[in-house]
Amino acid sequence: MTTNVRLVAFDLDDTLAPSKAPLDPRMAQLLVELLDVVPVCVISGGQFGQFESQLVANLPASAGDKLARLHLMPTCGTQYYRYENDGWTQVYAENLTDEQKAEAQAALESEAKRLGLWETETYGPVLEDRGSQITFSALGQAAPVDIKSAWDPDGAKKELLRAAVAERLPELEVRSGGSTSVDITRKGIDKAYGMNRLAELTGIAQDDMLFVGDRLDEGGNDYPVKAMGIDTVAVHNWHDTAAFVEGFLAERR
Repeated sequence: MTTNVRLVAFDLDDTLAPSKAPLDPRMAQLLVELLDVVPVCVISGGQFGQFESQLVANLPASAGDKLARLHLMPTCGTQYYRYENDGWTQVYAENLTDEQKAEAQAALESEAKRLGLWETETYGPVLEDRGSQITFSALGQAAPVDIKSAWDPDGAKKELLRAAVAERLPELEVRSGGSTSVDITRKGIDKAYGMNRLAELTGIAQDDMLFVGDRLDEGGNDYPVKAMGIDTVAVHNWHDTAAFVEGFLAERR
């Protein structure tokens, strides 16, 4: 039952849309309809530019004033944006220091090469400085979804790299990201941190929130939200998410 839910939060890649791909028109329309009923948060590992091109740019014109009810939390909740005065305003950013960024990138590159995970044929940048997060994407940020899916189907490669880098950087948070990525942020800052801050800044209690994601398994980057006690819905792709939203709307109308 969803009658007590006052806010619904979503992961982005493989939850609202295929990895790095634009929102399907069906999903975009459902999000706008959902914004009529409850505020919506999107919290994912991508940087704000990805949120704009993948999500916001593909919402229908009918979104309009409803954007004020949309909360955007890029880089796993280490940043937070609200729509104010016809534009997106950054509320906070838990940025890494220049020294932390350099250490994180050096550790990712050297450990990936040592483990044989530094690929020579890539699509876009392998290492990205997202301000509050350093991200390693084994095949590059723009790699096709099918190629990424085939690279590490059971997550073993990614976990091997994550564990090796975490051992070298005990003062930072090192965790699995998307299908081929590892993310590094300040210690103790993950999606649970973002959801805690969201509760503080909106006044909506965690008990009144619902989170939808594709990586709720232990070790997945959505798992911290489940572990903190927020009710969750597990999906495998945006089609599952669309079906959930349709059911949610049917209950609330």
